[in-house]
Parts: sequence; structure tokens; C-alpha cells
Amino acid sequence: MNRLKIVLVALLAALISVSAATPTMAKLYYNPDTNQWEERVISPRGHGSYKPIPRTTVPYDGKFKPGTIIVETSERRLYFVLPGGEAIKYGIGVGRDGFRWAGQHKISRKAEWPGWTPPAEMRKRVPDLPAYMPGGPDNPLGARALYIGATLYRLHGTSEPWTIGQAVSSGCIRLTNEDIIDLYERAKVGSLVVVHQ
Repeated sequence: MNRLKIVLVALLAALISVSAATPTMAKLYYNPDTNQWEERVISPRGHGSYKPIPRTTVPYDGKFKPGTIIVETSERRLYFVLPGGEAIKYGIGVGRDGFRWAGQHKISRKAEWPGWTPPAEMRKRVPDLPAYMPGGPDNPLGARALYIGATLYRLHGTSEPWTIGQAVSSGCIRLTNEDIIDLYERAKVGSLVVVHQ
């Protein structure tokens, strides 16, 4: 009888510990590449596993010359035009509702592991933001940044790769750190950036 009680107590303890663990949730996201809804597993805090959007080379027959960066906000993809009728397609995170924009500018500056000074407007919305955050793995700008003209916007990496494919920023275009490093090596200061909504 004692042995049965011990086994039952052990089983009950195991069940309690499993139910107390932080659950993960499966969420569906639309993938325009496959025209299907796909599952990504994310923890309740958004820091769990996720399904990365692979960087691919695709045909390109548009009017822009090689070296141009084209941001398709509604598609949540960025294209870097290559010679020979091709482009590299990257998954991106874009601005939330009310923060999206469109236009043409040139890359005015490039930075590795950039520091971040939140704009005054952002600090008004989020008062607990620091006045400055030095560059590094936890910095919101990630591993690289390409500054877009004289705007407050950048193409940059992120310390939150699970946000790629979503509308989450205050207008900047974010890529995974791996993708922004790849784009950083390809793009030049003076490269044209075209942002479509």
C-alpha cells in the first residue's frame, strides 16, 4: 500500500510540474511566398522558437538598377536588386499601423553594432526608454544599420528575430541580424532605397 501511495504522489507531482511549466503557443502567420498559412511556435512572451523566413534569390524584371533596395511593406519583404534580372529577397519587420511610410531616399550612412538614441517622439510615447543605448547584442538596432537619408528611419538588425514578418516597429525596417549583415555587405552609401506601402 505504501508503495502505491509513493507512485501516486510521484505521478501527481509530475503532472503538477508539467502543467506549471510555461506553455508554448502555435500561431498562424500568412506566408506570401507559399500563399499559405503557416504555424510558428512562440512562447507567451514571444521569446520561444519561431520559423525563420529564408533569404532567397528570385527573378526580378523591374525598372530599378542593381544595388537598389526595394521595401514592399505590405508584402513584408525587402528586395536587393542584382545584375542579370535577379534580386535577393529578405523577410522584414515593418511599421505598425500609423507608423508606415513610403518614399525614396538614399543610404546616407552605415554602422556596425550601432548605438541607439530613441527619438524624442518615441520617448514621449515610452517614457522609460533610455536616452541612449550603446551598441551590442541586446540593442534594438542589432548588428548593423543602414541610415535612410535624413529621415529617422533605418534598415537594421534586431535582437528579436521572431518579429520578422510582422508589423511591430515605429517605422524602421528590421531584418534578422544574419540578413542585415548580408545586406550591409552588399549595399553602398548612396544606394537608392524605395519604400512602397
